[in-house]
Amino acid sequence: MPKSLEELASPFLKGLVPYLPGKPVEEVERELGIKGAVKLASNENPLGPSPQAVRALREALSNSHRYPDGGGYYLKRALADRLEVTSEHLILGNGCNEILDLMARCFLLPGDEVVIADPAFVLYGMLAHLQGCEKILVPLKGWTHDLEAMAKAVTSKTKMVFIGNPNNPTGTAVKPGEIEAFMQAVSEDVLVVIDEAYIEYVPEELVPDSVGFVRQGRWVIVLRTFSKIYGLAGLRIGYGIAPPSMVELLNRARAPFNTNVLAQRAALAALDDRQHIASSRKVNELGKAYLTTELGRLGLQGPPSAANFLLIDLKRDGRAVAEALLRKGVIVRPLGGRYLSTHIRVTIGTPPENERFIEALKSVLQSGSHLRS
Repeated sequence: MPKSLEELASPFLKGLVPYLPGKPVEEVERELGIKGAVKLASNENPLGPSPQAVRALREALSNSHRYPDGGGYYLKRALADRLEVTSEHLILGNGCNEILDLMARCFLLPGDEVVIADPAFVLYGMLAHLQGCEKILVPLKGWTHDLEAMAKAVTSKTKMVFIGNPNNPTGTAVKPGEIEAFMQAVSEDVLVVIDEAYIEYVPEELVPDSVGFVRQGRWVIVLRTFSKIYGLAGLRIGYGIAPPSMVELLNRARAPFNTNVLAQRAALAALDDRQHIASSRKVNELGKAYLTTELGRLGLQGPPSAANFLLIDLKRDGRAVAEALLRKGVIVRPLGGRYLSTHIRVTIGTPPENERFIEALKSVLQSGSHLRS
């Protein structure tokens, strides 16, 4: 009798729960018989892409029959100039997720220890599990990475540490001095992944010089993306900044043509649209202030966010509230696990979207005694 697929598959797939994406907005509307649903679940830029990026996309469409530049020459050159590094310090990815995957496949081996904050971006733990690593989970402190405790959790078996800054799903950012102290405390043999997907939203006084560790030659990779403030989530393009020797190893495993023509062109144009970035920051800060005030009036709160989303403690079953909001045409992200069963994550939207969320939430909470956990 032939072996089952489970027997033929990697043993590290056992116990791994796949990431469950939400349904398209159009399908939600069709199923529930509603119109005009607002999506506040995926931390996207509510203003959409840069107009300059849209123009670049239109111009690039006629060359869609050509393979993309496999090395991302022009985009990497522009990024290198902005970051004061060389093109050899840069790797492009199909979103930051691909670069995270490359880091895991290139460096993690069964039995290695990986230090991760808890809770943090779910992919960190998934990739460690898939490589057969031991996950060392360090609880957050005040909803923020406890970098002092994470440094103490590093042992001679630790291969990699993941730092989300700002952290998803809490939105919190660590102070620059805390990252400096962490880097001084850990061995130079430990690979440090600093995920800065939301860094463009962070207040200036909280922005660390993470790239400085790369320039020093530390085994650090800093991840950034065009999916958030640049509004190009659908094109899937991100980048990593790391020592050239690390980039060279990652490129050995990187698939050819991993970032497409449209994504590269749009990202290059978006980089120069400073007005779009400024408008996106302004809309985010105004929306954050409005939501924080209105949630406070409802007796609800969450940690202070340095990103474009809020973690909200509903003090009742978060999944049930998210389902009730969905029926009112407002899509948010329910969470779970040992810390977040009463929480939802909500993207900061446009003023009308934020108002729609607050009104829907008021209605759900006022009519939903059955929602209490």
